[in-house]
Amino acid sequence: MSKKKLTFVCQACGYESPKWMGRCPGCQTWNSMVEERIHSVPWAAGKGVASISKNASPVPITQIKAEEAPRLPTGVGEFDRVLGGGVVPGSLVLFGGDPGIGKSTLLLQISGILSEQGHRVLYVSGEESLKQTKMRADRLGIESAELFILTETHIDEIERQIDQAEPKVVILDSIQTVYHPEVSSTPGSVAQVRECTAVLMRVAKSKGIAIFVVGHVTKEGAIAGPKILEHMVDAVIYFEGERHHTYRILRAVKNRFGSTNEIGIFDMQESGLVEVVNPSELFLEERAHGAAGSIVVASMEGTRPVLVELQALVTPTSFGTPRRTATGVDHHRVSLIMAVLEKRVGLLLQNQDAYINVAGGVKLNEPALDLGMAISIASSFREKPTSPYDVVIGEVGLTGEVRGVSRIEQRLTEARKLGFKRAIIPYKNTLGWELPEGIEVIGVQSVQEAIQVVLEGETR
Repeated sequence: MSKKKLTFVCQACGYESPKWMGRCPGCQTWNSMVEERIHSVPWAAGKGVASISKNASPVPITQIKAEEAPRLPTGVGEFDRVLGGGVVPGSLVLFGGDPGIGKSTLLLQISGILSEQGHRVLYVSGEESLKQTKMRADRLGIESAELFILTETHIDEIERQIDQAEPKVVILDSIQTVYHPEVSSTPGSVAQVRECTAVLMRVAKSKGIAIFVVGHVTKEGAIAGPKILEHMVDAVIYFEGERHHTYRILRAVKNRFGSTNEIGIFDMQESGLVEVVNPSELFLEERAHGAAGSIVVASMEGTRPVLVELQALVTPTSFGTPRRTATGVDHHRVSLIMAVLEKRVGLLLQNQDAYINVAGGVKLNEPALDLGMAISIASSFREKPTSPYDVVIGEVGLTGEVRGVSRIEQRLTEARKLGFKRAIIPYKNTLGWELPEGIEVIGVQSVQEAIQVVLEGETR
């Protein structure tokens, strides 16, 4: 007979306590302790964490052959780039995103493409019926005999169907709907998510099947469930986007088979998600010319340079404490740049509200945006428009100096390709290499110097 034990489990980190607490001692999260009844049974040491290798004896590292992992290219360049070149057999990938952002649509599209290439795909849905999935497939134009649809939430039945179908790729939508019969807590709880993921990991590693698991996200944007879920999988991918824009961004925050800096950009259309080959044109197509507070910056997302418009609006405050609002960039970085402008450049900003926005809703977090933020704030404060053919790149230090950035060649090449005529970059980045033709490159050493070049037309 199994013994029942009443415990309270944190839904954020998995911390267990015999009594309820308002704040989790493990992760300091408020109101995350949920009551669960756990059965203490002998299987707890076993099924979900069974050995994934028949040969469990240790092997000297010198006798292990290093082979490049074979990949299944999907044909969707943006998706393959984020994964590191394609789908790796035997990998377990966690796929997260806001409700309605297009997770199921993208994965069903990828399933259709892989099945048309001759790879058998099993799409398991715990949230939609077979007819609902078929309606989405018809809208996307998917018609392949190698794509199998299953509606099931019992993890043992899912494993049995995987054994029978022998697919190359499995899509599970979503992990919060699947339950293990030996765990008494409700689906989506810490115990259920942990045990079901352990079963899927064993299946993926032992059979060489690539498994994509969809995970719900919390209101803060993190994947719901214990953090151990992200540690167990091989890759964690977020599908991001704004409700009021049609494009979506695919971003890897963990990837054992590739870079975590790559992003993929898609455009949501009626026929599904279409990859965007040149995102810079998308972000700059509605830019207003001759506007004060607007400047174009070049950010590196992995190996890809992305040019976006950075906007600033500086107005006199109506309150005792001025407001600092940032959308798409780090709020603390904006406060730092404004402090440098006030101390090193002499701009009186302590009685001014400042609003910083990355046009298009994209989120960027790179020091190379510092100089662009400084110039856009100064432009709005002085009511001096910037040139629509300027691009600004550089990191700003606390003493007002402009520091060098990485991969300046790729940034300038992208700017020249899009028709920009002048680039203001750190002086250090102008040394040691041949500057490209077709675009004027001006090196600056301080924020004051950069503002004089862009807003006052002075040159070195």
